[in-house]
Amino acid sequence: MIRILSILAGIFFILGLVWSMTIDTIAFATDGWPASAEKEFHEHPKALSLSSDGPFGKFDKAQLQRGYAVYSNVCAQCHSLKLVAYRDLAALGYTPNAIKAIAAKATINAKDPLSGEMKDRPGMPSDHFPPVVYGGKGVPPDLSLITKARHGGAPYVYSLITGYAPIPAALVAKYKDFTVPSEANGLHYNPYFANLNIAMPPPLASDDLVTYSDGTKATKDQMAQDVSAFLVWTAEPKLEARHQTGFMWIGLMLFVTVLSFMAYRNIWSGTKH
Repeated sequence: MIRILSILAGIFFILGLVWSMTIDTIAFATDGWPASAEKEFHEHPKALSLSSDGPFGKFDKAQLQRGYAVYSNVCAQCHSLKLVAYRDLAALGYTPNAIKAIAAKATINAKDPLSGEMKDRPGMPSDHFPPVVYGGKGVPPDLSLITKARHGGAPYVYSLITGYAPIPAALVAKYKDFTVPSEANGLHYNPYFANLNIAMPPPLASDDLVTYSDGTKATKDQMAQDVSAFLVWTAEPKLEARHQTGFMWIGLMLFVTVLSFMAYRNIWSGTKH
């Protein structure tokens, strides 16, 4: 028994040493990078609290509907949502008739079952959101999994949308090689973007870009929160079911553990140690 404990203690010590060396190496490498505008002026995502946060989190359907309204009226002009089908909107509380009406507004290029040719037709609930044809510079990312694909998740999306600001004079004065955003180069200063300059213009330039059916005031901050919550849902629509399944298995394992301990005590109760 002493030998086993000694081996475990040695393994624990080695793992602690490796972990400490790894953290120190990363910290040294980070501090050792040359000074740059990106390193000095880049901001971490702002705090954002959503009802879906945490192990007990649940989606706020009213907020998800507001978020979809922001996406469909603002974001959908440039960003696709190709991994989401129209019928998935039922999880947000939309009725079948409402989903049919939403899908019918889209134009889907699909194979005609009679002729076999590719033709345009109105969308159906079973269709996925069609790709966006963007005529500007670059290709805007698909937003289906954006809160999973970007470090920071929903807070990053929220911060990016609301983070447009005038370029600091200190940045321009200190870093002469920094590309100053302007109409000429089509860039915009945003301290929450990796290199501080982003080609996407401010998507929420003013309040009341959408009209919420529940009467909520559509301020820029409210719209940013709502669309961030909606994009959490598109990235993980089964979040609530995953939470429920997790708690079920935790409860089951606790029950089995207690049952096993009681069986152990009962079987060995008459044995002296």
